[in-house]
Amino acid sequence: MNSRAFLFLAEGFEITEAMAPADILVRGGVELNLISISDSLTVTSAQRISVNAECTLDRYSLDDIRKEDIMIFPGGMPGTSNLAACTPLMNKMQKHFAEGGIVAAICAAPGLVLSQLPLEAAVRDRGSLRMTCYEGFEPELTAKGVTIIDQRQGVVADGNIISASGPGHAVAFGLKILEYIAGAGTAETVAKALML
Repeated sequence: MNSRAFLFLAEGFEITEAMAPADILVRGGVELNLISISDSLTVTSAQRISVNAECTLDRYSLDDIRKEDIMIFPGGMPGTSNLAACTPLMNKMQKHFAEGGIVAAICAAPGLVLSQLPLEAAVRDRGSLRMTCYEGFEPELTAKGVTIIDQRQGVVADGNIISASGPGHAVAFGLKILEYIAGAGTAETVAKALML
């Protein structure tokens, strides 16, 4: 059964952090589902660029997301705060993570969204947990015992969490997600096609 990617869009999301990974995943042949958490398919980014999602959260059954799928949370403000305030989505993320499913977040989303996971338990069970995020959003993670990796490194994958620090690392973030879903060879092929 092939893994699928679910990318959640909220009003005020960071356009590069959503669209660069989306583009890379589609290039890599991944089934990508763009889901708006509002009642409109059209979601406006923090940069005032509108994107059309394929489905709204109220019309999509989150139960359809399987353990082998990946849930992706772009950053941007107030988009990240809007994601974090979406109770049904946060409940599903917590359940998905508890089942061993992969969650991926970039920019402010590791701090505001992924901090709602039981990260202290993951730190205790694993001995450590490494993540990164946008500067200023570290306290929510360090309070749970997470080790923050230098933001200039861009992308950190540890356990079933993929985190990235900001829009400048959105392509690398997308490639790391693609690697998890389709393997290193597919990620390398897409990177070469992008002239990386």
